[in-house]
Amino acid sequence: MWEYIYKFDIFLFQHIFSWNGRRMIDNIVYWLSRSGDGFIYGIASILLLFSKDPLSFKLFLAGLIAFSLEIFIQKVTKHWVKRGRPFDRLPGVSSLIRPPDRYSFPSGHTAGAFLFANIAGEFLPFLQIPLWSWAGLVGFSRIYLGVHYPLDVLAGIVLGFISAELGMWLIF
Repeated sequence: MWEYIYKFDIFLFQHIFSWNGRRMIDNIVYWLSRSGDGFIYGIASILLLFSKDPLSFKLFLAGLIAFSLEIFIQKVTKHWVKRGRPFDRLPGVSSLIRPPDRYSFPSGHTAGAFLFANIAGEFLPFLQIPLWSWAGLVGFSRIYLGVHYPLDVLAGIVLGFISAELGMWLIF
């Protein structure tokens, strides 16, 4: 069963990765991926700290706890699993973006994007679908750019949601 899942993961990666090579789309996907680098989370945190809304400080704390938990679990998991990145393991694959670290599983960009989308969407429900769509595009971009496999992205989604829920549960 694991062998079938692994082969499907590789197949799906190769299929998505084969779509790149179109300069304009590559640039759009590159910037989508970069939007998950964390600067959006920093800007949102600063805005929360200056907000007069009584829930803003609780939301800030929930996000701080959630991101701390997510980063810790992500780093421990990456060094425990030690899954090489696609461009290191598959012939003919080169990344279109520089990854922040050596290992691939789970996708930290995807985890952070879904964590942010989950917390922000909880308190701004009218933005929930656009935020989840953006987070999904961040995850997709990581495959398209050659730095993650689909299972890395799926694990990032789960990690992001669980971390966000725990952060909110602890504060609210």
